[in-house]
Amino acid sequence: MNKMRPGYLRLHESGELSRRIEAARNILKDCTLCPWHCHVDRPAGDKGVCRVGALPMVSSYGAHFGEERPLVGNNGSGTIFLSFCNLKCVFCQNYDISHLGEGREMQVEELGEIMVSLWRQGCHNINFVSPSHQVAQILEALPYAIERGLDIPLVYNCGGYDELATLFLLDGVFDIYMPDFKYGDSQTALRLSAIPHYFETAKEALKEMHRQVGDLVLDERGIALRGLLVRHLVLPEGLAGTREVMNFIAREISPATYVNIMDQYRPCFEAIGNVPLNRRITAAEFDEAVAVARQHGISRLDGITV
Repeated sequence: MNKMRPGYLRLHESGELSRRIEAARNILKDCTLCPWHCHVDRPAGDKGVCRVGALPMVSSYGAHFGEERPLVGNNGSGTIFLSFCNLKCVFCQNYDISHLGEGREMQVEELGEIMVSLWRQGCHNINFVSPSHQVAQILEALPYAIERGLDIPLVYNCGGYDELATLFLLDGVFDIYMPDFKYGDSQTALRLSAIPHYFETAKEALKEMHRQVGDLVLDERGIALRGLLVRHLVLPEGLAGTREVMNFIAREISPATYVNIMDQYRPCFEAIGNVPLNRRITAAEFDEAVAVARQHGISRLDGITV
């Protein structure tokens, strides 16, 4: 059976992982982990936009079977839902976690033990949801898990609003990057997710992610070993800018990029009274998004075979 050795094991053995952990700790003292650049001292108890201090904050974890096929396999994706988020989407379907901060602080060793527990259950990977603001905490917990046998891929499951300098620190740590590419223009992102310069930031982040891990590689069972997997949630009336997103992926990343065009949008949180976000997408809107991807030569579409 094909098994690719995760890069973080080599970094740990060489001592490079320890250097990365120290660098991330130092960033927390004047925090620029994500593009907000809050410049707060998180170890001293200060909190910025993300509202998370120096310790890991986790909402829930478990074997998850609702992710993309290459992550789920037979045994599920070992998913850790991290509390809070560096995006402020008005339609967030997990707003109790991302906006309200459901979850609790824990020591880094407990986060490491969660990883080990999911690995022992047979999960195919460890999938960190909304990690952008907790990168330092993840890195610090990783040696604990490695020393107890962890040897499966790590998944960076983010909103695409990521700091390049932080991604440089993660080179060789995460085998699978799974960013959302939410919007094809920054004005819509500012209006619906309260984040500045999203399109420009996400484009540079995805380029760096792809440079590190390349196109998605699967084993003979169809389970992801390494690579980039991009999610794109279709919004009503084309608000997600699907054409611009697919054009960028095809031209500046790779037409062989594995893409999940998602049809599960539903009105949540503040979107309930926000036209046109107060309705689900139509079948025609979803079909158009798929057609746009194909027009740009993107054929590796999750769950779509025709």
